[in-house]
Order: sequence, then C-alpha cells, then structure tokens
Amino acid sequence: MVTTMAMKVSLEGKRVVLVPYMAEHVPRYHNWMQDSALLQATGSEPLSLEQEYEMQISWTQDPNKRTFIVLDKDFIKGELAHGEPHEEAMSGDVNIYMNDVDDPKVAESSRGKGLGKESVLMMMAYAVKNLEIHKFTAKIGDSNTASLSLFRKLVQSLCCLKMLYGFEESSYSGIFKEVTLEFTVTSLRRAELLKLLADVITHTYSSDNPSDSLLTGEAIA
Repeated sequence: MVTTMAMKVSLEGKRVVLVPYMAEHVPRYHNWMQDSALLQATGSEPLSLEQEYEMQISWTQDPNKRTFIVLDKDFIKGELAHGEPHEEAMSGDVNIYMNDVDDPKVAESSRGKGLGKESVLMMMAYAVKNLEIHKFTAKIGDSNTASLSLFRKLVQSLCCLKMLYGFEESSYSGIFKEVTLEFTVTSLRRAELLKLLADVITHTYSSDNPSDSLLTGEAIA
C-alpha cells in the first residue's frame, strides 16, 4: 500500500544512508547532471536549475515514484542527523518508478566502494516490504557496462544460494540502444532480500519537514 508517509523515510545501511531528495540537494545534483558522460550513461536529458527544482518537487508529490539521495557515511561531517540533507556526503541517487528501478548514479569520489550495490538492494528491500512490489524492471543504455554488470550480478551472492540470480535480460531496443532487465520477486527471493538487509534501519518522520520530528527507527525486515 502506497501512502504519503513513504517519502518521510530514510534508510540507514552499513555504508550508505538513503534520504529523501530534498531541495537542499538540488544544486549539487544539478551540477552532477552537467556531465555529458553521466547523461549518456543514464539516458537523462539536461535540465536547467529551475527545472531541477521542479523535478524535485514532482518526485516528492508523485505517489508512483520514489527517489533517494545516497549519502556516503565516510563523508558525513559530525553526527548523522536523520532528517538533515547532509549535502557534503551526497554520493548519488537511486530511483524507483513503481516496479522500475533506475540505475544508480554514484559520485566519482565514492566509486568502487560497493555503494551502488548496497543502495539498490536497500531500495529493493524497501519496495518489496512497503510497496508490495513483485517484479522489478531496469532499463539501461547498452554502453553503460558498469550498471549492466551491477544489475546482472546484484543478488547472485544472497546468502550463498546458487538458485538466486541477478536481473535477467528480457528485451533489447536497437533504436534506443537500451537493455531491459527484469527481476521477479519470488517468495524465496523476498525472504532473502529482507534477511540480507535485516540490519537496515528505517527512520520515519511525522511531518512534511523531516527535521521536525523523528517518529521511529526500526529494522526494514
């Protein structure tokens, strides 16, 4: 069941914290998206700063979309304050469009640390538990070999169960040069996803301003 409370949540893992996309994040996010290589790899269109602010608002208001900014815990200054933007630790973002997972964007300073994998798994576990998602689809440009590799290998090592595999290719568009990958959430896969992320903490906030009041902190599983 989808509720407006969904965007008042942050997810804390071992190396990353996923926080709602806030207005304070927009300038740095906009700066990232001036990189032509990143635009091409993610199939994104360049936006003006004003358009980026409008996009941020639309993401927070659309019940069929979720986006989290990925914070690298190594770059958080001082104590982690849930509900604060912590722009200094911004390392990327991960999105879901009700079943479709967007390939994560990770800042260069945080690459090679496994943050993309952890972020996507946290997002998937959150979606499976809270949004009752049964199948994920990822559409990735065929030149984005890093993201293709990430999704294909994403859950192969879950609890060492050899029967679990990553996203599998379902189609290819030669026109858009885009690969479509799918991952069906069986009961076994659901259990293993949640088991793997049992130590992820979900922090839920009581108002439209996350910094106003922290209601709860609980494991995602």
